[in-house]
Amino acid sequence: MVKAEIPGETTPAPTSGPRILVVGGGYVGMYTALRLQRKLKSGEGEVVVVSPDPYMTYQPFLPEAAAGNISPRHVVVPLRRVLPGCKILIGEATAIDHATRTATLRTLGSEEEGTGTVDLTYDELVLAPGSVSRTLPVPGLAEHGVGFKSVEEAIGLRNHVIEQMDIASSTRDPAIRDAALTFVFVGGGFAGVEALAELEDMARYASRYYHNIKADDLKWILVEATGRILPEVGEEMGRYAVRELRARNIDVRLDTRLDSCEDRVAVLSDGTRFPTRTVVWTAGVKPHPVLAASDLPLDGRGRLRCTTKLSVDGAEHAWAAGDAAAVPDVTAGEPGKECAPNAQHAVRQARVLAENILASLRGEPLQDYRHAYAGSVASLGLHKGVAHVYGRKLKGYPAWLMHRVYHLSRVPTFNRKARVLAEWTLSGLFKREIVSLGSLEHPRAEFEFAAGAERPKKP
Repeated sequence: MVKAEIPGETTPAPTSGPRILVVGGGYVGMYTALRLQRKLKSGEGEVVVVSPDPYMTYQPFLPEAAAGNISPRHVVVPLRRVLPGCKILIGEATAIDHATRTATLRTLGSEEEGTGTVDLTYDELVLAPGSVSRTLPVPGLAEHGVGFKSVEEAIGLRNHVIEQMDIASSTRDPAIRDAALTFVFVGGGFAGVEALAELEDMARYASRYYHNIKADDLKWILVEATGRILPEVGEEMGRYAVRELRARNIDVRLDTRLDSCEDRVAVLSDGTRFPTRTVVWTAGVKPHPVLAASDLPLDGRGRLRCTTKLSVDGAEHAWAAGDAAAVPDVTAGEPGKECAPNAQHAVRQARVLAENILASLRGEPLQDYRHAYAGSVASLGLHKGVAHVYGRKLKGYPAWLMHRVYHLSRVPTFNRKARVLAEWTLSGLFKREIVSLGSLEHPRAEFEFAAGAERPKKP
């Protein structure tokens, strides 16, 4: 196969063996490329990573970044620094034609050139684009909702919460004040519960610095469509989490859905209406659209059908893991069981996936992916948490400490581990930061106003 040149290369690169295209720079993409970078011999192959961002986001730390416990730049891992032996393309795959071994990419360069997309050929494909937020046709959600999957969303939400407190502190209109101090979170999984708990902790602390806002003035509502929250930690620990949140005056609504959030009013399926300026949507994820734009086999939920060796079922030279892949769980006692799409499996799958690609290139036998689920930990704010690990159940401070120790051990690179540990240590010695930097989202606003333009209105 004649390989298309990598966008941005001015001179043809010397042949360096098969091209391994890694689509996605998340857990699977980064760890797969990292292991291939270490194990590939000279001339055995080249690794090209296509990612929409030049960094990998360690998502379990997003709630703490939103609460100000961790600096945003320490939640992300720069791909170019970690993967110096790989070629990094900032862009997104929009289609995959595996029959011709061609990926259609939209890069920053192609957009500037006006060409729209470029085609890149490959020999081996690792498809790990992750997932996107699964939204429902709820009236007003697209206009007023905010997600919680990226560091930008986490920091934007922190700024927004503090800004709402500033609005409530300075308005004379009780309706505006009530809406500003009401925060609705939809989804009782890890993202929703941890984000709400950490931000409630932060806002309660910040309220002591407002002369006319008390902690009890803030209303926090968690809306969950099923009868339990945090299903990963088990039913008993899920019930404890509900009791813990309700003890902090957080309104937990189980078996309830968000029907509408038009006109800054959240309408729930139980008939309750909450005037609010904040609706955070964390109600699940769905496969990345590029999977549907490929000629690879998908299951009923839109994920790639994979074998136990992490190859795409029925497609040679195609591999997948993580959120995008339906991988059989060989450790489960029941047939048809699949690995949960979480970081615990993704990191381990990436290691096996990289080893199997190397084995395939060298004509060696492949290995099955095998990992028994160890359990889960969740933070419920500072010094509070729940855990169900290897059959043992923990709650309160021990669970919170286990949550921090576990994720500190899992965040990539020693650099990030040291920085996060230093910030946790300093946050225990000094007071929380309660500053909103929302103006960072509009950095040219002040200059445009000084130059005579109308000051932009905030949405």
